[in-house]
This record gives sequence, structure tokens and C-alpha cells, in this order.
Amino acid sequence: MASAAEQLAANVNWGAFSKAEELKKRIWFTLGALVVYRLGTYIPLPGIDPAAFEAAFTGNKQGVLELFNMFAGGAVQRMAIFALNIMPYISASIIIQLLTSVFPTLEALKKEGESGRKVINQYTRYLTVFLAAFQAYGIAVGLEGQAGVVTEPGFLFRISTVLTLMGGTMFLMWLGEQITSRGIGNGSSLIIFAGIVAAFPSAIANTLELGRQGAISTGLIIAVIVMSISVIAFIVFMERAQRRLVITYPKRQQGNRVYEGQTSFLPLKLNTAGVIPPIFASSLLLLPTTIANFSQAQGGTGFLATVATYLGHGRPLYMLAYVGLIVFFAFFYTAIVFNPTETADNLKKHGGFILGIRPGERTAQYIDKILMRVTVLGAAYLAVICLLPEILISYAALPFYFGGTSLLIVVSVTMDTVAQIHGHLQAHQYEGLIKKAKLRGKRR
Repeated sequence: MASAAEQLAANVNWGAFSKAEELKKRIWFTLGALVVYRLGTYIPLPGIDPAAFEAAFTGNKQGVLELFNMFAGGAVQRMAIFALNIMPYISASIIIQLLTSVFPTLEALKKEGESGRKVINQYTRYLTVFLAAFQAYGIAVGLEGQAGVVTEPGFLFRISTVLTLMGGTMFLMWLGEQITSRGIGNGSSLIIFAGIVAAFPSAIANTLELGRQGAISTGLIIAVIVMSISVIAFIVFMERAQRRLVITYPKRQQGNRVYEGQTSFLPLKLNTAGVIPPIFASSLLLLPTTIANFSQAQGGTGFLATVATYLGHGRPLYMLAYVGLIVFFAFFYTAIVFNPTETADNLKKHGGFILGIRPGERTAQYIDKILMRVTVLGAAYLAVICLLPEILISYAALPFYFGGTSLLIVVSVTMDTVAQIHGHLQAHQYEGLIKKAKLRGKRR
């Protein structure tokens, strides 16, 4: 099965790329916006001692901080103004999606089309402000709890930290929306993608340095390279995998014209949930470790320290819990984003049906059964992709950037962006053919 990049190279005339001015403007705008984002990850938060925070971060980075630091492109380690990154906006979007399936009012807005979508987006922005303010205040309190990190702790420091971090998140939310509308690809995904990719060179250099020092064997480094290439190839194959249900439309008559029956496909993706299950599973499992580390740093011990010990990387309980949470969120999020009943009703309204299945409720039950079977494979795929690199990371002390979650995000965003470039080029070629046809008609 060909990848998106192979299809782009095979099906698009690259000579048309130089003539696609609109596409080039979109690409340059996207690159410029990502440069602005990367510059912001180096602007430190006012009122902290960078050297003292670096020491405190190093002592606690094995928890959720390292995961968030990976998503933020190193902004957490530097405690930059973009330390929260765009994660509050993504969390708000997921929460609103969950609430949409619970509250009839939000579900009605979702069905209103463009106007309803604008209202839901506005609710998402309000929730983003609340989550960003809450998380920023927690960061301010946590920084004050670390000895020597904050130069002048107090009310003014907390207010300035909340406003700065919340403003950074809102700016990134706006920047992501601008990339989506005026650039190429999904803006939020590209911001996370840029943060992960920016850290790849340093992660590779650190790994090679460990090999030079003898801390990691040459065979292990080769194994990591082979594993990364194999994981990327497997992700590309599985992300493109679909279960296609054949939809039949009968003959229909409009006026004096009779239209022949047609067939189409209802594609059910193998991984409908995307990268949400690994992100949520990692965050939940690493949270006790982080809290326990901060508690120990402040002189506290107890139940959280015991839990953090059993949930350490490479521990059997950690691996079992990680797989269980990935499987749970895969099924849970799939049930949220795909509604078999709504799909069956739309097919019935347009006269479509699945051969041998009665339209309506029976069709919804059939789609739901197929979707559950497909999701079983998708959940197993996510578990394998994320678990095998975790084992290697825990036993070889490799960076997070070689994990399945980071590779899954990078490959998925790359495929989506390449597909959009492909679509823009095809649209440009189509417009060119229409213009040529009109010119020929005028000459005749």
C-alpha cells in the first residue's frame, strides 16, 4: 500500500507546483508561523531564576513534565511563555466533544451546521481560558514551592505568571487557527509536531554521545534506528487502513430522467481515535510520579511515593495499566466521534442501504458491530506501537522522543499535511484544465 508521500509524487505533476502561487503562499505562511512559535519557546517567564529551575526540572523530569516538555518543544524545561503550549485548547476541545454527546443543547448546535460550529468553537475558547488560567496558577504555586526558583514570590508573581502563560496559550490557539485557515494543514497539530521535531536533533546527538561514552552499546543504537524505521512504516500502513462498507443507491427518477443505481463506500478507519488514547494514558500514568517527586522535594512521603514506585517505567504494573488505558480510551473516544445511529439515518434519508441489511436501526447495529471489531484491531495496534518503544526507553534510558506516542504524532501530522498539499495541487491542476477548456471554446 503506497504512502501519502508516494501518492503525491506519483499522481501530481511537480511542474504545477511552481505555478501554484496560492499553495506556495500557504506553505510560506505556515513556516513563518511555526518560526514565531519556536521563538516564543525561548522567551523565559519573568520572575524566575533559569538556572535554579533547570536544576529543579532535572530532578523531576521523569514524570509528566518530560511528556509535556516534549509536546511543548522544550518550553517547559526553559519555563518559557509558551510552557503550557496548546494543550489546554486541545483538552478543551475534547471536553466539549464529550459534553456534546451528553447535553442535547450542544448536540443541537452541532447539527445546525456552520452557525452552530461557530458557537461551539466560542465555548471551546472560553473553556480554554479557564483551563489555561487554572493550570498556570498551579504552575505558579509549584514554582514558589521550589527553593530559589522564584526571585520574588508572592501575589504579584502569581498574577503575572497566570497572565503570561494564559496569554501564551491564547496566542498559540489563535496562531493555530490562522495556520488552519490561511496556511496548510491543521494548525494545532502542526504546533505540537514542530515542538517534537525540533527536539529530534538534540535527542539523536545525546543518544550518540551516550554511545561514544559507552553508556549505550552500538548494537542498541542500531536496534533503535531499525525499530524507529519499522515503527514509522507500520504507523503509515495502519493509519491508512480502512474497513469499507459498500453502500448501494437504487435507481431514481427526477422528472423525465432516470438515474442508474450507484455504489459507494463508507470508510471506517482502523484508528478512529487517533493519538488521543496514548496521550491521555501517558498523562494519567505519569501524574502520580510527578506529584510524588514534588512531594519528596518538599520533604513529604507516603502513599503517592509507593504508587509512583510501582508505576515506574518498565514496571509490570505500569505496562499493564498503560495498555489498559490505551484500549479504554480507544473505544471511548471512537464512541464519541463516530455515531452509527446518525450515520444510518443519513444513509436512509439519501436512499442508501447496505445489501442484506434493513435501513434504519438494523443498519446502525450492523455499522456499530463492524466498528467495534475494527476498533479492537486499532486499539491493539496503538498498544503495540506505544508499548514496545516504552520497554526500550525504560531499559535503555533513551529520550521520550523515540517513543511510540511522539512517532505516531509526527507520522500522522505529516501524512495529513501531505494529503492537503496533494489536494491543493490537484485543485490547481483542475482549475488550469477548466481555463484551457474555456479558452478553446472562445477560439472556436
